[in-house]
Amino acid sequence: MHLSWLGQTCLRLQTKHLDEDVVTIFDPYKPAKGDFPRSFSPNIALFSNGQDGSVTLSQNPFIMDTLGEGEIKEIMITAFPSANHSIIYKINAEQISLVHLGRLHKKPDLAELEKLGSIDILIVPVGGGANYLDPESAAELVTALEPRVVIPVAYHADTDPSARPLSDFIKEMGLKAELTDKKIIIKKRDLPTEEMKLYVLEKNI
Repeated sequence: MHLSWLGQTCLRLQTKHLDEDVVTIFDPYKPAKGDFPRSFSPNIALFSNGQDGSVTLSQNPFIMDTLGEGEIKEIMITAFPSANHSIIYKINAEQISLVHLGRLHKKPDLAELEKLGSIDILIVPVGGGANYLDPESAAELVTALEPRVVIPVAYHADTDPSARPLSDFIKEMGLKAELTDKKIIIKKRDLPTEEMKLYVLEKNI
């Protein structure tokens, strides 16, 4: 699967179904400032806090913004409630499980997160403030969930200048960032089997 970060909690996920590229967009938004696409043509669009403020979505994608589950082009999607009246999504595709915590701004009761099961890749907001987990709480949550790969989002960028810098989260985690790029390609065989890895994405726009 291919992953790229577009600022705030927006993530683009590209997977394969037969010979077709399947694009899933999490939390597309219209920024007050900074660079961001004016529209998307995804196959799937997932919203953790409703569709208000979304950019235009063309080509009639499958849209999910409520609790439940569905399967589209061999992508299994499950939407869980969070303590913040938001939605946490778990995706299973290409034999990889990915959890996107959405606009989580308050660390939930860890017992509530047991339902997520094992996690290969965890997407966690780390910028603090009113919209995201602060770096300290984000690091504690990552340690509790024990994903094989953690990818931070929602840190300081041109579309979110008030968010805290990524360096604050990296310091709390105490892990070396594996790479800094605008896209990460992860296959099942690439997943670490022992120590957790921290992958860093540059904003891709």
